[in-house]
Amino acid sequence: MIDNFENLTRSHYCGALSLAQLGQEVRIMGWVHKRRDLGGLIFIDLRDVQGLVQVIIPPENQSAFFKAEKVRNEYVIAVRGMVQARSAANINKNLATGEVEVLVSELYVLNDTPPLPIQINDLALADEDLRLTYRYLDLRREKLQSIIRMRHQITKAIREYLNERDFYEIETPVLVKSTPEGARDYLVPSRIQPGKFYALPQSPQMLKQLLMIAGFDRYYQIARCFRDEDLRADRQPEFTQIDIELSFVSQEQIFELLEGMMAHLFREVLHLELPTPFPRLSYYDAMNRFGCDKPDLRFALELCELSDVFKNSQFQVFSSALTNGGVIKGLVIPQAGVFSRKQLDELVGLARHVGGKGLAFVKVQGGSLEAGISKFLSPEESQALLNRCQARDGDLVAIAADSFEMACKILSAIRIEAASRLKLIPEDTFSFVWITSFPLFSFNSEHKRWEPAHHMFTLPKNEHIPWLDDPAKTGDIQGQLYDLVCNGMELSSGSIRCHRYDLQKKIFDILGFSAEELQERFGFFLEALKYGAPPHGGIAPGLDRIVMIMSKADSIRDVIAFPKTLKATDLMLNAPDHVSEEQWRELNLKPIK
Repeated sequence: MIDNFENLTRSHYCGALSLAQLGQEVRIMGWVHKRRDLGGLIFIDLRDVQGLVQVIIPPENQSAFFKAEKVRNEYVIAVRGMVQARSAANINKNLATGEVEVLVSELYVLNDTPPLPIQINDLALADEDLRLTYRYLDLRREKLQSIIRMRHQITKAIREYLNERDFYEIETPVLVKSTPEGARDYLVPSRIQPGKFYALPQSPQMLKQLLMIAGFDRYYQIARCFRDEDLRADRQPEFTQIDIELSFVSQEQIFELLEGMMAHLFREVLHLELPTPFPRLSYYDAMNRFGCDKPDLRFALELCELSDVFKNSQFQVFSSALTNGGVIKGLVIPQAGVFSRKQLDELVGLARHVGGKGLAFVKVQGGSLEAGISKFLSPEESQALLNRCQARDGDLVAIAADSFEMACKILSAIRIEAASRLKLIPEDTFSFVWITSFPLFSFNSEHKRWEPAHHMFTLPKNEHIPWLDDPAKTGDIQGQLYDLVCNGMELSSGSIRCHRYDLQKKIFDILGFSAEELQERFGFFLEALKYGAPPHGGIAPGLDRIVMIMSKADSIRDVIAFPKTLKATDLMLNAPDHVSEEQWRELNLKPIK
């Protein structure tokens, strides 16, 4: 029953047919999406990568009709036929090709299929693990195909934008030296040099800086990157970033470049105009006002600073937090005073889930506080809280008393949850914001050492450069760092790089690298900085996250053709997997039992 394909050529894609082809003979090919046998006529919805069109096989065409009776969903077929207009009563307004259909003169069955292990149906989705096992079938779904097509459009538009601005697209190696930057490296053993390993790059960071030293003024790369870290919903062990680096550039110029690129993407792909320039928040403002450094600004709930309000509080939870150097912060949840005990307990559970000890509440009614911890507050404290938070009747005030970081983390989670429950997050809105002035170092109290808070190759703010020599000021040093955030998701991170050998060496010294370790891990890079490194900076937007935001995908796995699970496994390829004893021997390695 399988026909020969050799002499067939496609004239049109299914999804490209319209009234413009009326009366033309066309040859289209694809998969049987749906077959309907109405006795006198057989209708087939034929699908390819660009869409779907209805074809009709009349009974008088005996050869084609006989074959059409035998085909089933997901058979691969080709048809030759005439494009004709649908009757007014049969126009399908939900289909791009809904005004036309193809009257079949010849039908070819190119391949058949047994019943599929998963349905190609967005309304009847199988378990995700099963769909990932048969990813090549799951990718036939229109939703996923539209996302992957959009990803192609986005990548194409990025290249157009950067090429027009005199950037060079340069590939950097995938087999590199292991220089862990926070996450673990994926290591690749060398067969030629036993006992030695390559690493897969977490990013091309030092390589793109070396390109600046080499004189390639403007570089970009659609770069594959790898991080062996615990996964989250918006992360994958291998991912793609739009790696950008420029010489003789200021932070303002990088902001202008990225804002222009995002505006170009949204205009070309979604036909939306983004307002620019994007607003800006310092790291400390973002934390104080929204509790996190990637705030969702589509809604306005902001944190209130209450430490001074309760500085003399007799409530032990508050006084203890302040005595231990912590803070007290509040969040007004509008008209949530009607939340049930169960709903309040769920918010307390969320606070504990993110690592907090708990959460306190008061309700506002009749211009005063009631319920929750209101009985522990003095009249003066109650009135000061109302004034500070501008709470109104019917509102609920959630209060966190903990370290600054934990209080922010708790109320940030409550803010997102409350906005979701109260439906305060508008759809079809893209709210961009730059977060700037991050601290350069953070102190690891467990290991008693300074660590890079964001990026170790960053130039401090000019006014903070002298503080590199003052240990008392280390925690106050801010870097020329910036993140681009949209709808609460970090899309991009970058910095003005440290192009001076002396300053980079001081940064490494603060981080506690020994001379031997520094030479082993970064010797080649420090050596390069001695030879006329130009001032430079860059940024690396995450392509996967950009596609996720623009396509409104539910999961980052939906925007990657062949993703990994949350356990970093590929269910389709059954990877990672064991290798043969011969391969172990070739690599001069032995497995640990």
